[in-house]
Amino acid sequence: MDGPSWDCVSSAACRRPESQPSRVLWPSDCGRSGAGPWASSPTTICCPPRSRTALAHSFGSAPSGWGGQPSQWKMFRQELLKHLECFLVAVISGGQMSAPPNRSEAVWEAFITCLKNQCLIFSAAHEAQPCHLLAKSAVSRTLILVLDDNFYYQSMRYEVYQLARKYSLGFCQLFLDCPLETCLLRNGQRPQPLPNETIHLMEKKIEKPDPEKNTWEHNSLIIQSSACSLEASLEVTDLLLTALENPIKCAEDNAEQKETDRLICSTNILHKADETFRRTISQTMKEAKDEQIPLNNLKRLAEELNKLKADFLEDLRRGNRKYLCFQQITDLSDVISSFCDERDTVVQKYFSKQH
Repeated sequence: MDGPSWDCVSSAACRRPESQPSRVLWPSDCGRSGAGPWASSPTTICCPPRSRTALAHSFGSAPSGWGGQPSQWKMFRQELLKHLECFLVAVISGGQMSAPPNRSEAVWEAFITCLKNQCLIFSAAHEAQPCHLLAKSAVSRTLILVLDDNFYYQSMRYEVYQLARKYSLGFCQLFLDCPLETCLLRNGQRPQPLPNETIHLMEKKIEKPDPEKNTWEHNSLIIQSSACSLEASLEVTDLLLTALENPIKCAEDNAEQKETDRLICSTNILHKADETFRRTISQTMKEAKDEQIPLNNLKRLAEELNKLKADFLEDLRRGNRKYLCFQQITDLSDVISSFCDERDTVVQKYFSKQH
């Protein structure tokens, strides 16, 4: 949805009796001609595992007409996640829900109104501090919380995954894939259409779920949003049930964190290695000029050293062992030392020609 308003939230219950076929509850406005201009938004779902009854809530991520800067949008999204966490803590503990400190009153009140409209909470009477009590529907049946937004960067969805991981909840993603032409057509049918340039930009930015790259995205489903078929409905039902029956465990948490740490470490080593290689090559070329090596040889030397640098960086990226004879690189000094050894071999050919 395009900056959906808080009154666009829908709720319903879907049951799966053994004697009846599975049914699925779609997020509000998804896949319809009046939906957001790009119905290809990944829908991230956080599911506390309780029973086979599911109550779905589709929360908009910004008030209607939201036009803030990226930093403001990020702050708004993170504040909404904090409010959602307050609700989750209350559901898990069975206690009351109090307003968090340092909040935006407008956002908090919109969030509370959303929950009240779905009969999930009610205000406590005769309390010194304003608080809200959970309705029976919030604690007696499975809750499926549907966060319906574009979530075009995987990092935005990862924030929701972290919340699910923190409380050992189920987690899954539904990516509604929609052709650009259909998005533009739907946008033209909206009362207040967005500029077409915005939709083209979103199409370039959006990052589909990639379970091979991000292990935490393994429970994801991509369907075409141009039509809601029975087959797609069954697939969504299976996706939700899988999330409910497989909450994130500590073992998955540790493995995912180790993978994240490894990627960060690899990225840092690549960046630092590239900078050091450049300085080393620059210093080597300066020394070669001081030795008055002929211009044609200087050019060939520069080409060889730059190729050596590119090969080393590719070696680091792919984890190959053409130059690096150890299995895993974690010490930058070892990488630089290996590079300098190979550089000396290359340089020796040109320096020896001078003598």
